[in-house]
Amino acid sequence: MTRVWLALLCACISMPVWSNNDATKDRMLNITSELRCLVCQNETVAESRSDFSNDIRALISRQIEAGKSDTEIETFLVSRYGDFILYRPPLKSSTLLLWFGPLLLFVFGFFALAMALRRRRRRIVATSLSREEQQRADTLLQTNSHSGNAL
Repeated sequence: MTRVWLALLCACISMPVWSNNDATKDRMLNITSELRCLVCQNETVAESRSDFSNDIRALISRQIEAGKSDTEIETFLVSRYGDFILYRPPLKSSTLLLWFGPLLLFVFGFFALAMALRRRRRRIVATSLSREEQQRADTLLQTNSHSGNAL
């Protein structure tokens, strides 16, 4: 009976540590899912298994244990690695190209395609058949229509 009470007491004592650990993991996942791996660049720090991402996760874990807020951790990482580490960088003068660069490329590509098509259309010369070629075509069409063969 004492073993049961002892096991129950140990479980009750360690329960706050379990819940704190889960809260820390959830917080770490929330923070790292908003950060870009600078090595992989198309993965979040949460998804990436690169050495850089492992180091960032360890750094974030230490800062969480030190009692830093999510904003303080993000500010620290941005000051160290720049706005590019954020998957959603803030809209400011230094990040305008990140926000509007794809749109500018699309518009430029559209205009380049329109200009190329316009130049191509100008180069196409409408040619008409000579009188002899027209008579030959008419003859071929008439002989095919009388024999029942369709083109």
